[in-house]
Amino acid sequence: MPSPASASSRFTSLDVFRGMTVCFMIIVNTPGNEDLVYAPLKHAAWNGFTVTDLVYPSFLFAVGNSVSFVKEKWMSLKQSPVLYKIIKRSLIIFLLGYLLHWFPYVNDNGAYTFINFSNVRVLGVLQRIALAYGIACLMIYYFNTRTIIAMSVALLLGYWVLLVAGGDLTLEGNIVRHFDLIIMGEEHMPVRQGVAFEAQGWLGTIPAIVNVVAGYIAGIFIRKKGNTYETLALLCIAGFSLYTIGCFWDLFLPINKKLWTGSFVCYTIGFDCLIMAVIIYIIEFRNRRSWTYFFEVFGRNPLFIYILAEIGEHARNNIYTSSGKPISRWIFDATVPESIPYLGSLLLAIAFTLLCWLVGYALDKRRIYVKV
Repeated sequence: MPSPASASSRFTSLDVFRGMTVCFMIIVNTPGNEDLVYAPLKHAAWNGFTVTDLVYPSFLFAVGNSVSFVKEKWMSLKQSPVLYKIIKRSLIIFLLGYLLHWFPYVNDNGAYTFINFSNVRVLGVLQRIALAYGIACLMIYYFNTRTIIAMSVALLLGYWVLLVAGGDLTLEGNIVRHFDLIIMGEEHMPVRQGVAFEAQGWLGTIPAIVNVVAGYIAGIFIRKKGNTYETLALLCIAGFSLYTIGCFWDLFLPINKKLWTGSFVCYTIGFDCLIMAVIIYIIEFRNRRSWTYFFEVFGRNPLFIYILAEIGEHARNNIYTSSGKPISRWIFDATVPESIPYLGSLLLAIAFTLLCWLVGYALDKRRIYVKV
Protein backbone atom coordinates (compact mmCIF):
# COMPACT_ATOMS: atom_id res chain seq x y z
CA MET A 1 0.00 0.00 0.00
CA PRO A 2 1.37 3.45 -0.89
CA SER A 3 2.60 5.39 2.11
CA PRO A 4 1.57 8.95 2.96
CA ALA A 5 2.81 11.32 0.33
CA SER A 6 5.78 13.57 0.67
CA ALA A 7 5.27 17.32 0.33
CA SER A 8 6.74 17.29 -3.17
CA SER A 9 4.44 14.55 -4.45
CA ARG A 10 1.39 16.25 -2.96
CA PHE A 11 2.38 19.43 -4.75
CA THR A 12 2.76 17.47 -7.99
CA SER A 13 -0.88 16.36 -7.88
CA LEU A 14 -2.00 19.89 -7.02
CA ASP A 15 0.16 21.45 -9.75
CA VAL A 16 -1.24 19.02 -12.31
CA PHE A 17 -4.86 19.67 -11.27
CA ARG A 18 -4.34 23.44 -11.25
CA GLY A 19 -2.38 23.31 -14.50
CA MET A 20 -5.13 21.37 -16.25
CA THR A 21 -7.68 24.02 -15.28
CA VAL A 22 -5.47 26.87 -16.53
CA CYS A 23 -4.70 25.02 -19.76
CA PHE A 24 -8.36 24.40 -20.57
CA MET A 25 -9.37 27.90 -19.46
CA ILE A 26 -7.03 29.30 -22.10
CA ILE A 27 -8.24 26.92 -24.80
CA VAL A 28 -11.93 27.71 -24.29
CA ASN A 29 -11.28 31.47 -23.96
CA THR A 30 -9.15 31.89 -27.08
CA PRO A 31 -10.79 30.27 -30.13
CA GLY A 32 -9.56 31.37 -33.53
CA ASN A 33 -13.11 32.50 -34.30
CA GLU A 34 -15.67 32.90 -31.50
CA ASP A 35 -18.50 32.05 -33.90
CA LEU A 36 -16.93 28.71 -34.82
CA VAL A 37 -16.60 26.69 -31.61
CA TYR A 38 -17.49 23.04 -31.00
CA ALA A 39 -20.52 22.67 -28.70
CA PRO A 40 -18.63 21.02 -25.78
CA LEU A 41 -16.23 24.01 -25.73
CA LYS A 42 -19.09 26.46 -25.23
CA HIS A 43 -20.65 27.40 -21.92
CA ALA A 44 -24.27 26.43 -21.40
CA ALA A 45 -26.47 29.20 -22.78
CA TRP A 46 -28.34 29.48 -19.47
CA ASN A 47 -29.55 26.46 -17.47
CA GLY A 48 -27.62 23.24 -17.99
CA PHE A 49 -24.01 22.16 -18.01
CA THR A 50 -21.16 21.53 -20.44
CA VAL A 51 -17.66 20.28 -19.68
CA THR A 52 -16.44 23.84 -20.25
CA ASP A 53 -18.54 25.01 -17.29
CA LEU A 54 -16.37 22.87 -15.01
CA VAL A 55 -13.13 24.73 -15.69
CA TYR A 56 -13.67 27.94 -13.72
CA PRO A 57 -15.06 26.38 -10.51
CA SER A 58 -12.23 23.83 -10.68
CA PHE A 59 -9.72 26.67 -10.54
CA LEU A 60 -11.45 28.01 -7.42
CA PHE A 61 -11.27 24.49 -5.97
CA ALA A 62 -7.52 24.44 -6.71
CA VAL A 63 -7.14 27.85 -5.04
CA GLY A 64 -8.70 26.42 -1.89
CA ASN A 65 -6.48 23.37 -2.10
CA SER A 66 -3.44 25.66 -2.12
CA VAL A 67 -4.70 27.42 1.01
CA SER A 68 -4.51 24.10 2.87
CA PHE A 69 -0.72 24.30 2.56
CA VAL A 70 -0.38 27.81 4.01
CA LYS A 71 -2.82 27.43 6.92
CA GLU A 72 -0.05 26.04 9.13
CA LYS A 73 2.16 29.05 8.38
CA TRP A 74 -0.69 31.37 9.35
CA MET A 75 -0.94 29.70 12.76
CA SER A 76 2.69 30.59 13.51
CA LEU A 77 2.13 34.27 12.72
CA LYS A 78 0.32 37.05 14.51
CA GLN A 79 -3.09 38.11 13.23
CA SER A 80 -1.99 41.38 11.59
CA PRO A 81 0.50 39.94 9.04
CA VAL A 82 -1.94 37.15 8.11
CA LEU A 83 -4.77 39.59 7.44
CA TYR A 84 -2.36 41.84 5.56
CA LYS A 85 -1.32 38.97 3.28
CA ILE A 86 -4.91 37.90 2.58
CA ILE A 87 -6.23 41.41 1.93
CA LYS A 88 -3.21 42.47 -0.11
CA ARG A 89 -3.40 39.43 -2.37
CA SER A 90 -7.15 39.83 -2.85
CA LEU A 91 -6.82 43.51 -3.76
CA ILE A 92 -3.96 42.89 -6.22
CA ILE A 93 -5.81 40.08 -8.01
CA PHE A 94 -8.98 42.20 -8.17
CA LEU A 95 -7.06 45.17 -9.58
CA LEU A 96 -5.31 42.99 -12.17
CA GLY A 97 -8.70 41.70 -13.33
CA TYR A 98 -10.05 45.23 -13.61
CA LEU A 99 -7.03 46.45 -15.57
CA LEU A 100 -7.36 43.48 -17.93
CA HIS A 101 -10.84 44.66 -18.91
CA TRP A 102 -9.43 48.12 -19.56
CA PHE A 103 -6.54 46.76 -21.68
CA PRO A 104 -5.50 47.72 -24.37
CA TYR A 105 -6.79 51.06 -23.02
CA VAL A 106 -7.84 52.29 -26.45
CA ASN A 107 -10.62 51.49 -28.88
CA ASP A 108 -10.92 52.01 -32.61
CA ASN A 109 -13.47 54.61 -33.65
CA GLY A 110 -11.85 55.47 -36.93
CA ALA A 111 -8.77 56.33 -34.87
CA TYR A 112 -7.51 54.96 -31.58
CA THR A 113 -9.01 56.81 -28.61
CA PHE A 114 -8.51 56.41 -24.88
CA ILE A 115 -11.17 54.26 -23.17
CA ASN A 116 -13.02 56.17 -20.47
CA PHE A 117 -13.18 54.60 -17.01
CA SER A 118 -16.93 55.09 -17.03
CA ASN A 119 -17.30 52.35 -19.65
CA VAL A 120 -14.92 49.75 -18.23
CA ARG A 121 -16.32 46.43 -16.98
CA VAL A 122 -15.82 46.24 -13.20
CA LEU A 123 -16.12 42.52 -12.46
CA GLY A 124 -14.76 39.40 -14.14
CA VAL A 125 -13.01 36.08 -13.63
CA LEU A 126 -10.05 37.37 -11.61
CA GLN A 127 -12.25 39.68 -9.56
CA ARG A 128 -14.44 36.77 -8.47
CA ILE A 129 -11.35 34.71 -7.66
CA ALA A 130 -10.05 37.59 -5.54
CA LEU A 131 -13.29 38.04 -3.61
CA ALA A 132 -13.97 34.33 -3.12
CA TYR A 133 -10.37 33.71 -2.08
CA GLY A 134 -10.33 36.60 0.40
CA ILE A 135 -13.60 35.72 2.12
CA ALA A 136 -12.83 31.99 2.17
CA CYS A 137 -9.41 32.67 3.71
CA LEU A 138 -10.97 34.75 6.49
CA MET A 139 -13.40 31.91 7.22
CA ILE A 140 -10.55 29.39 7.23
CA TYR A 141 -8.37 31.54 9.49
CA TYR A 142 -10.99 32.30 12.12
CA PHE A 143 -13.09 29.12 12.25
CA ASN A 144 -12.59 25.38 12.56
CA THR A 145 -13.50 22.93 9.81
CA ARG A 146 -16.88 21.95 11.23
CA THR A 147 -17.95 25.60 11.52
CA ILE A 148 -16.69 26.32 8.00
CA ILE A 149 -18.81 23.49 6.60
CA ALA A 150 -21.88 24.78 8.46
CA MET A 151 -21.23 28.30 7.16
CA SER A 152 -20.84 26.98 3.60
CA VAL A 153 -24.19 25.16 3.79
CA ALA A 154 -25.77 28.36 5.14
CA LEU A 155 -24.28 30.39 2.27
CA LEU A 156 -25.70 28.01 -0.35
CA LEU A 157 -29.16 27.79 1.23
CA GLY A 158 -29.26 31.54 1.91
CA TYR A 159 -28.31 32.30 -1.68
CA TRP A 160 -31.07 29.93 -2.86
CA VAL A 161 -33.63 31.88 -0.80
CA LEU A 162 -32.23 35.12 -2.19
CA LEU A 163 -32.59 33.92 -5.79
CA VAL A 164 -36.16 32.74 -5.31
CA ALA A 165 -37.37 35.66 -3.18
CA GLY A 166 -35.61 38.42 -5.13
CA GLY A 167 -36.86 37.67 -8.64
CA ASP A 168 -37.11 34.84 -11.11
CA LEU A 169 -34.35 32.71 -12.62
CA THR A 170 -34.46 34.21 -16.12
CA LEU A 171 -31.71 36.29 -17.71
CA GLU A 172 -33.77 39.46 -17.41
CA GLY A 173 -35.45 38.95 -14.06
CA ASN A 174 -32.89 37.45 -11.68
CA ILE A 175 -31.82 39.31 -8.53
CA VAL A 176 -28.13 38.98 -9.43
CA ARG A 177 -28.69 41.24 -12.44
CA HIS A 178 -30.95 43.66 -10.56
CA PHE A 179 -28.39 44.06 -7.78
CA ASP A 180 -25.55 44.70 -10.23
CA LEU A 181 -27.64 47.27 -12.11
CA ILE A 182 -28.17 49.17 -8.87
CA ILE A 183 -24.53 48.94 -7.74
CA MET A 184 -22.70 49.38 -11.07
CA GLY A 185 -25.12 50.36 -13.83
CA GLU A 186 -25.36 48.95 -17.36
CA GLU A 187 -22.26 50.78 -18.59
CA HIS A 188 -20.05 48.58 -16.39
CA MET A 189 -21.70 45.30 -17.38
CA PRO A 190 -21.30 43.16 -20.52
CA VAL A 191 -24.32 42.68 -22.78
CA ARG A 192 -25.55 39.12 -23.39
CA GLN A 193 -28.39 38.40 -25.80
CA GLY A 194 -29.24 42.09 -25.77
CA VAL A 195 -29.42 42.22 -21.96
CA ALA A 196 -26.89 43.81 -19.59
CA PHE A 197 -25.79 40.96 -17.33
CA GLU A 198 -22.60 40.27 -15.38
CA ALA A 199 -21.95 36.52 -15.08
CA GLN A 200 -19.36 37.24 -12.37
CA GLY A 201 -21.69 39.53 -10.45
CA TRP A 202 -21.43 40.56 -6.81
CA LEU A 203 -24.12 38.26 -5.40
CA GLY A 204 -22.97 35.27 -7.45
CA THR A 205 -19.67 35.41 -5.58
CA ILE A 206 -21.43 34.22 -2.40
CA PRO A 207 -21.78 30.57 -3.52
CA ALA A 208 -18.39 30.68 -5.30
CA ILE A 209 -16.79 31.02 -1.86
CA VAL A 210 -17.92 27.45 -1.17
CA ASN A 211 -15.90 26.13 -4.13
CA VAL A 212 -12.76 27.58 -2.52
CA VAL A 213 -13.71 26.21 0.90
CA ALA A 214 -14.33 22.75 -0.58
CA GLY A 215 -10.88 22.76 -2.15
CA TYR A 216 -9.36 23.67 1.21
CA ILE A 217 -11.21 20.87 3.02
CA ALA A 218 -10.17 18.36 0.35
CA GLY A 219 -6.56 19.53 0.69
CA ILE A 220 -6.60 19.20 4.48
CA PHE A 221 -8.10 15.73 4.17
CA ILE A 222 -5.47 14.57 1.65
CA ARG A 223 -2.65 15.97 3.79
CA LYS A 224 -3.98 14.21 6.89
CA LYS A 225 -4.73 10.82 5.32
CA GLY A 226 -1.87 10.73 2.81
CA ASN A 227 -1.97 8.86 -0.47
CA THR A 228 -3.81 5.77 0.68
CA TYR A 229 -6.69 3.74 -0.68
CA GLU A 230 -8.81 5.17 2.11
CA THR A 231 -8.12 8.65 0.74
CA LEU A 232 -9.18 7.60 -2.75
CA ALA A 233 -12.29 5.85 -1.51
CA LEU A 234 -13.47 8.77 0.63
CA LEU A 235 -12.74 11.30 -2.12
CA CYS A 236 -14.80 9.21 -4.53
CA ILE A 237 -17.64 8.82 -2.02
CA ALA A 238 -17.65 12.58 -1.31
CA GLY A 239 -17.47 13.37 -5.01
CA PHE A 240 -20.28 11.04 -6.00
CA SER A 241 -22.44 12.23 -3.09
CA LEU A 242 -22.06 15.90 -3.98
CA TYR A 243 -22.60 15.15 -7.67
CA THR A 244 -25.84 13.34 -6.74
CA ILE A 245 -26.96 16.20 -4.50
CA GLY A 246 -26.34 18.60 -7.38
CA CYS A 247 -28.44 16.45 -9.72
CA PHE A 248 -31.39 16.24 -7.29
CA TRP A 249 -31.15 19.92 -6.39
CA ASP A 250 -31.31 20.69 -10.11
CA LEU A 251 -34.98 19.59 -9.99
CA PHE A 252 -35.73 22.59 -7.75
CA LEU A 253 -32.88 25.00 -8.51
CA PRO A 254 -31.43 24.59 -12.02
CA ILE A 255 -27.72 24.03 -12.50
CA ASN A 256 -26.70 27.42 -13.85
CA LYS A 257 -23.12 28.66 -14.07
CA LYS A 258 -24.03 32.27 -14.83
CA LEU A 259 -26.09 32.49 -11.64
CA TRP A 260 -23.65 30.11 -9.87
CA THR A 261 -26.55 28.28 -8.22
CA GLY A 262 -26.07 25.95 -5.25
CA SER A 263 -26.83 22.94 -7.45
CA PHE A 264 -24.02 24.06 -9.75
CA VAL A 265 -21.65 24.35 -6.77
CA CYS A 266 -22.38 20.84 -5.48
CA TYR A 267 -22.26 19.39 -8.99
CA THR A 268 -18.85 20.89 -9.79
CA ILE A 269 -17.29 20.14 -6.39
CA GLY A 270 -18.38 16.54 -6.84
CA PHE A 271 -16.62 16.38 -10.19
CA ASP A 272 -13.49 18.01 -8.75
CA CYS A 273 -13.23 15.47 -5.93
CA LEU A 274 -13.49 12.64 -8.45
CA ILE A 275 -10.91 14.23 -10.75
CA MET A 276 -8.51 14.76 -7.84
CA ALA A 277 -8.90 11.10 -6.89
CA VAL A 278 -8.09 10.02 -10.45
CA ILE A 279 -5.02 12.28 -10.62
CA ILE A 280 -3.68 11.03 -7.29
CA TYR A 281 -4.27 7.42 -8.34
CA ILE A 282 -2.44 7.84 -11.66
CA ILE A 283 0.49 9.81 -10.24
CA GLU A 284 0.96 8.29 -6.81
CA PHE A 285 -0.41 4.76 -7.08
CA ARG A 286 0.44 3.92 -10.69
CA ASN A 287 3.53 6.16 -10.74
CA ARG A 288 2.66 7.39 -14.24
CA ARG A 289 4.42 10.75 -14.37
CA SER A 290 5.66 11.10 -17.93
CA TRP A 291 2.62 13.22 -18.87
CA THR A 292 2.53 15.47 -15.83
CA TYR A 293 5.21 18.04 -16.60
CA PHE A 294 3.20 19.72 -19.35
CA PHE A 295 0.45 20.60 -16.86
CA GLU A 296 2.89 21.29 -14.02
CA VAL A 297 4.29 24.19 -16.07
CA PHE A 298 0.84 25.81 -16.10
CA GLY A 299 0.26 24.94 -12.46
CA ARG A 300 3.47 26.52 -11.15
CA ASN A 301 2.74 29.97 -12.58
CA PRO A 302 -1.05 29.84 -12.97
CA LEU A 303 -1.92 33.47 -12.35
CA PHE A 304 0.89 34.85 -14.51
CA ILE A 305 0.14 32.52 -17.43
CA TYR A 306 -3.59 33.21 -17.23
CA ILE A 307 -3.03 36.98 -17.24
CA LEU A 308 -0.58 36.62 -20.13
CA ALA A 309 -3.23 34.70 -22.08
CA GLU A 310 -5.89 37.31 -21.31
CA ILE A 311 -3.61 40.14 -22.44
CA GLY A 312 -2.89 38.28 -25.65
CA GLU A 313 -6.58 37.61 -26.26
CA HIS A 314 -7.56 41.24 -25.63
CA ALA A 315 -4.79 42.38 -27.97
CA ARG A 316 -5.90 39.96 -30.71
CA ASN A 317 -9.49 41.19 -30.55
CA ASN A 318 -8.92 44.92 -30.00
CA ILE A 319 -5.89 45.76 -32.11
CA TYR A 320 -6.64 46.07 -35.81
CA THR A 321 -4.69 45.50 -39.02
CA SER A 322 -4.49 48.05 -41.80
CA SER A 323 -7.43 46.30 -43.49
CA GLY A 324 -9.67 47.05 -40.52
CA LYS A 325 -9.82 43.49 -39.18
CA PRO A 326 -8.91 42.56 -35.61
CA ILE A 327 -5.69 40.55 -35.50
CA SER A 328 -7.56 37.41 -34.41
CA ARG A 329 -9.84 37.49 -37.46
CA TRP A 330 -6.92 38.28 -39.79
CA ILE A 331 -4.96 35.25 -38.50
CA PHE A 332 -8.02 33.01 -38.82
CA ASP A 333 -8.75 34.10 -42.40
CA ALA A 334 -5.09 33.75 -43.38
CA THR A 335 -4.44 30.30 -41.90
CA VAL A 336 -7.66 28.27 -41.71
CA PRO A 337 -9.00 26.54 -44.86
CA GLU A 338 -12.71 26.99 -45.49
CA SER A 339 -13.17 23.21 -45.35
CA ILE A 340 -12.27 22.96 -41.61
CA PRO A 341 -13.55 26.13 -39.92
CA TYR A 342 -14.36 24.59 -36.52
CA LEU A 343 -11.24 22.44 -36.35
CA GLY A 344 -9.14 25.39 -37.49
CA SER A 345 -10.60 27.59 -34.77
CA LEU A 346 -9.75 24.94 -32.18
CA LEU A 347 -6.21 24.43 -33.53
CA LEU A 348 -5.55 28.17 -33.28
CA ALA A 349 -6.69 28.08 -29.64
CA ILE A 350 -4.34 25.16 -28.96
CA ALA A 351 -1.48 26.96 -30.74
CA PHE A 352 -2.04 30.05 -28.60
CA THR A 353 -2.12 27.87 -25.47
CA LEU A 354 1.19 26.28 -26.46
CA LEU A 355 2.73 29.73 -26.84
CA CYS A 356 1.66 30.53 -23.29
CA TRP A 357 3.10 27.18 -22.17
CA LEU A 358 6.47 28.03 -23.73
CA VAL A 359 6.62 31.20 -21.63
CA GLY A 360 5.76 29.16 -18.54
CA TYR A 361 8.38 26.57 -19.51
CA ALA A 362 11.08 29.26 -19.78
CA LEU A 363 10.12 30.58 -16.33
CA ASP A 364 10.10 27.12 -14.80
CA LYS A 365 13.54 26.25 -16.17
CA ARG A 366 14.85 29.42 -14.53
CA ARG A 367 12.91 28.61 -11.35
CA ILE A 368 11.00 31.87 -11.63
CA TYR A 369 7.57 31.63 -9.97
CA VAL A 370 5.51 34.79 -10.04
CA LYS A 371 3.49 35.19 -6.84
CA VAL A 372 1.15 37.92 -5.72
